[in-house]
Amino acid sequence: MSLHAIKPFGKPLRIIALSLLALSSEAWSHAVVTESSLTSHPVKPNQPTKVVLFFNSGVELALSRVFLVSKGDVFHPVNIAKGKKAGEMLVDIPPLEPGDYALKYKVFAADGHFTENVIRFRVDNP
Repeated sequence: MSLHAIKPFGKPLRIIALSLLALSSEAWSHAVVTESSLTSHPVKPNQPTKVVLFFNSGVELALSRVFLVSKGDVFHPVNIAKGKKAGEMLVDIPPLEPGDYALKYKVFAADGHFTENVIRFRVDNP
């Protein structure tokens, strides 16, 4: 195949490449949870727990909110604090009965973008 055969596709390929570049920078501009302590340290029944959320970027705590969601979509605000590292958030979970729960968060990334998501977890009997 000669270069003349590829040349007609040059402009559309450049537009596609620029669009993908713009989309990828948009995706990286949001604070996304990359890991949580719920995986390695599940919440034990009837014990207060501090859950650690690790974000891929810094988070402005004053503009961020986290809710514990229990059965029936009941929202309970929880206290949050800054962790030791950038992008680390500590979430205070009150004592919970066994069952299904979720953490719904809306965080403001250091670069000015809001991100909203839900992390589901289960509290099992010992």
